[in-house]
Amino acid sequence: MTTPRGDIRIGVSGWTYGPWRGNFYPKGLVQKRELAFAASRFTSIEVNGTFYGLQRPESFTRWAQATPDDFVFAVKGSRFITHTKRLRDAEGALANFLASGVLCLGPKLGPLLWQLPPTLRFDAGLIRDFLALLPKDTEAAARLARRHDERLDSRAATSTDAKRPLRHALEIRHDSFRTPAFIDLLRAQNVALVCADTVSWPRLMDLTDDFIYCRLHGSSELYRSRYGDDDLDRWAARAAAWAAGRPMKDGDFAAPDMPAMRPRDVFMFFDNTDKLHAPDDARRLMKRLHVHGHVCDAEDAA
Repeated sequence: MTTPRGDIRIGVSGWTYGPWRGNFYPKGLVQKRELAFAASRFTSIEVNGTFYGLQRPESFTRWAQATPDDFVFAVKGSRFITHTKRLRDAEGALANFLASGVLCLGPKLGPLLWQLPPTLRFDAGLIRDFLALLPKDTEAAARLARRHDERLDSRAATSTDAKRPLRHALEIRHDSFRTPAFIDLLRAQNVALVCADTVSWPRLMDLTDDFIYCRLHGSSELYRSRYGDDDLDRWAARAAAWAAGRPMKDGDFAAPDMPAMRPRDVFMFFDNTDKLHAPDDARRLMKRLHVHGHVCDAEDAA
């Protein structure tokens, strides 16, 4: 009898980086093929261009077509919502974001990531209202998307091919969130707390939903430093425990209680992309956890 285990997906944050060309990407690979190449090596990728501006439905459709059938994208929410509006009066902006083409990913749409600015302090009412606004399935997302404003009238995608659960993950960057009250809000709305490995912001590992979302920003230098063997061994042990439903106490927690242990899906993205470390670190972690992409090159198989 096979022991149940959550799905472990490992990848990188973004895929369009000049220094990767001729290094991670083979020399001569045309830019429009870079996503397909990366998606053949990893099992998930975090889309971060959506953070900086609204994309178009045809872009999401093209990304879905360029990736394997069992591939999953995480999509980073708009900074207009998180950084400009700072979560206040966000319904219209959220409708525009959802109408920009997110649902065109179809079954390849994974978690939506909401990254808060480092200056945003914990405000229970503000966080409660924002979490309650987030649609919990794709049909609810489509209904909200139809409330987009006139700027998207000619380029909105407001339907879904099927009703599927929609996951959300919240990344905090201010120490005032280190409180059980915040964890209680996430659990009440079934939103995952992002475990962000960084030298600058809180790294909390409280379990608040049925999946885990980790962003590995750099073990000693933000967005730049690589992960050594000991670091990757610890992250592999954590991921294995989460996926198996075993207690994982190797970290910092804001709440004293541990929720019921059960297998959880795990998403882990390397965001140390300013140098060339992210692809290599991701593949080294995949090897430790026996996670395989569609293409296994000689280095991965060694």
